[in-house]
Amino acid sequence: MTGPAALPRDLHPLAWWSWAIGLATAASLTTNPLLLLLYMGSATVVVMARRSGHPFGRSFRLYVYLAAFTVVLRVVFRIVFGGQEVGHVLLDLPEIPLPDWAAGIRLLGPVTSEALLAGLYDGLRLAAIILCVGAANSLANPKRLLASVPPALYEIGTALVVAVTIFPQLAESARRVRAAQALRGGATTGVARLRRFLVPVLEDALERSLALAAGMDTRGYGRSGGATLRERWVTGSLLLLALTGICVGTYAWLDPTAPQVLALPMLGVGVSVAVLGLVSAGRRVQRTRYRPDAWRGAELFTVGVGVAVAVLGWYVAHTQLVVAYPGVDVVPFLSPLALACGVLGTLPAIATPVPASAPVRQEVTA
Repeated sequence: MTGPAALPRDLHPLAWWSWAIGLATAASLTTNPLLLLLYMGSATVVVMARRSGHPFGRSFRLYVYLAAFTVVLRVVFRIVFGGQEVGHVLLDLPEIPLPDWAAGIRLLGPVTSEALLAGLYDGLRLAAIILCVGAANSLANPKRLLASVPPALYEIGTALVVAVTIFPQLAESARRVRAAQALRGGATTGVARLRRFLVPVLEDALERSLALAAGMDTRGYGRSGGATLRERWVTGSLLLLALTGICVGTYAWLDPTAPQVLALPMLGVGVSVAVLGLVSAGRRVQRTRYRPDAWRGAELFTVGVGVAVAVLGWYVAHTQLVVAYPGVDVVPFLSPLALACGVLGTLPAIATPVPASAPVRQEVTA
């Protein structure tokens, strides 16, 4: 592959987030462990192939740890609060009696294989969503993402960018502190090493986050220009009407007993009014862009993959219930459509350009 499209460059951050949200949406619509593992594998493959050399590109490992902890915690909750007598009892724990006001809650009791599998399936679904969000956070440059936020959402975008950079800052701080402690020597195990490691990591991450926020404020991020009272009233009224239309349309779409005339029409009107309100609010924000990110074929393809995975996941969840929501008493399986849905998410790993700041890899030459 030759030409400008083959040159290393960073993909648009919104394209990565659109792809990740599509995978997370599909993962939220199933409890099939095989399909969830495919989604997690797709996110991992893309991150390993297209992560950059920036600090945020090394934060995916923390999300993997968080996802594993979520699965373990969900299973433990099933053991502590989900004791039941129906099913194949694996461990018969004594039940702790609770007062009458806590009726419906059980502590310990018989642990069945069905309860453990149900907790495992729920945990895997949460873990898949966490990994998808972690993949987007590891692939998309948060500072370039802030530059792509619409002017009306600039203040909210600033807060979100500072929030999503917490994990990358922790990963970079942990790497620096570990390297410094390895040079100094000292205790390598026990509580003493944990205390010497956690305190500098948290302090360094906090200082870097505050420095990022101060730098944004110095450069005028989120600063708004002047607006008359009439313009503020018009913008507020448009956004309020948009919120009302979206709420009514969403409720009518989700409730089958509601009049369908209030579903898609009200939702469409709400979205249209919201766009007008955002445009009106964006006029108050004065900013310039230096070398804005362009949307090319790779960005459109990545967004299309995310949308296709979400649509196929929704279709499988509504037409193949046995595949999307397998029972705990049967062995889960995958249909050809579900398999294609899980594998489709890996395409950005080969159809997108290599990042301009890709990690340096050792190459063996003959």
